[in-house]
Amino acid sequence: MPRQVDHVSRRRLIAEAVCRLADEHGLEGVTLRDVATRAQVSMGAVQRCFRTKEEMLVFTLGHIGERIGERVQARLVRSPAQSASTALGHAATEISLLRGEQRAEARVWLAFIAQAAVSEALARTLKANYATLQESFTRLIAEAGEGADCAVPLDPQREARTLLALADGLTAHVLVGHLTPQEAHDVLHAHLAGLWERPVRPPRTAQDLPNRPTAL
Repeated sequence: MPRQVDHVSRRRLIAEAVCRLADEHGLEGVTLRDVATRAQVSMGAVQRCFRTKEEMLVFTLGHIGERIGERVQARLVRSPAQSASTALGHAATEISLLRGEQRAEARVWLAFIAQAAVSEALARTLKANYATLQESFTRLIAEAGEGADCAVPLDPQREARTLLALADGLTAHVLVGHLTPQEAHDVLHAHLAGLWERPVRPPRTAQDLPNRPTAL
């Protein structure tokens, strides 16, 4: 058992080294040798944990997803009595990586997204991460929508997809400087508020119906 725990810890240590190198040089600049140096382990230790660079990157991407998920969960646990809509806002904000201290993580996340476009293994991992997030968003939107009085009932799955895409887009827009973190935060929360503030459609009367031509 101690050896197994050490193996898991070493894989995470290596994943953190991959993240630091990816932040500095992009994924193209990540080599097994450089990772070993940054993690302060031998090349043999890296190769015992990962047979290939791709296997190492796949694990690192999963590690990043777990880390973000743990932060979301921790934020929700701190306020267990919050509403589903508030919980959704916290989760979406955390996933968007808008805070200054998350800038490095945002760079690494987008580097992995770009690499996933040409790596089937990374794409599978990324799709699994997105599926988990979408499921959580769908559940929270459905719960929050139960008490909302909207003209058009929400489609929780469609809204979850939209929110997930918006979160990723805001990450990119802040990273390249198109939006400030505050502007992105405002966009995100305006979108969330709009989900619950759709006007109620008044009941239709005979006067509201279109005029029909009389029969000849």
